[in-house]
Amino acid sequence: MFLRNGSTKLRHRFLSSLLLIGFFGIFLSVWGYYSYFVDPGEKGVNEVNSVLVSEHFNVFEPVLPDRGVSLPRDFKFHPEFQHEWWHYFASLKGDDGKEYSVQWSFFRIATDERETPGWQSPQVYISNVVISSKSKVWKEQRMARGGIGQAGMTSRPFRIWIDNWNWRSLGNTPFPGRLQVQTDTFGLQLDTVAKGPYVLNGDNGYQKKHDLLPVASYNFNAPFLSLSGVLNLDGVAKEVEGTAWVHKEWGSGLLGVGQQGWDWFVFNFDDGTALSISRYRHNQQLPYVFGTLATRSGKVYQLTESDISIQPLQNTTLMNGRRMPLQWIINVPEHDINLTTRIIRRDMWLPFVIPYWEGPIRASGSHEATGFMQLTGY
Repeated sequence: MFLRNGSTKLRHRFLSSLLLIGFFGIFLSVWGYYSYFVDPGEKGVNEVNSVLVSEHFNVFEPVLPDRGVSLPRDFKFHPEFQHEWWHYFASLKGDDGKEYSVQWSFFRIATDERETPGWQSPQVYISNVVISSKSKVWKEQRMARGGIGQAGMTSRPFRIWIDNWNWRSLGNTPFPGRLQVQTDTFGLQLDTVAKGPYVLNGDNGYQKKHDLLPVASYNFNAPFLSLSGVLNLDGVAKEVEGTAWVHKEWGSGLLGVGQQGWDWFVFNFDDGTALSISRYRHNQQLPYVFGTLATRSGKVYQLTESDISIQPLQNTTLMNGRRMPLQWIINVPEHDINLTTRIIRRDMWLPFVIPYWEGPIRASGSHEATGFMQLTGY
């Protein structure tokens, strides 16, 4: 009996492994092909837009301007849309006097529009965590499929998880909440509370991303967060505290045909103001630029291309041969903002299934600021 049960379990594990490998094959193929066989910087399809451009034969819920974002309703998942993700950026100072940065991302990508439970679920979950200091970078990625309990979300109470990585709270909102991640070489436990209002981007959370095509998403920010906790790096625990920024976004076909990727910046200014700037790049068209400026008192200014001047200063060649603009000048004249950015580390290319450059930055000029930069599609 014991042998029969053991054999059955082994067969189940084997079949499960085959199904999982097949399900992830499309994503691994995209990553492998573009990471190793396509020249960096080649125009056309890249690792990012091959995943985020909606296929014409799939029918997902459209992003429409009359819906908007409503909280706390939209903390939940939206499986009727093709894509959804959370980004968590934290700037920390340890009890050892050193500065650390944490980047955690949680993606949900639907391979088709079916709403099927169990092993037939079309939902794929991807989560990345990156911790960096001036001397070292720790990073890891997890992938899972939906429908089998390995990854997902609950709303009451709020919880997002993949394997033993999770972000949870006691209520139906993310804050106050705890982000907890453990790997073989590093881990973290960060308790985060909101110290200011949530910010809806664009028109009540409906954000256009192209001036001609119907490309848009729903999204909001939580830029005024305070946190404390513990980083466990190479077996050494370090108590930390600092600030964080959370962004949530969802939609279907988040890039239009001909869109290459985006350059995204988030800043916390020394006066307590928060600024987000996005620049979506197109083939044979000028970039589409937008942003949001917010204060702790609740004032929000939606910024359009006419409000923003953003210019890369120079391209830097990374170790993998890709050329990327790692230093920028960003001006918002109406609000007396003039910034020159600088990176903390150059080696922040993240070779994940959806690869991009993402890392902490600083800015000086009219304001002193800390923040993060994300560059995709290069």
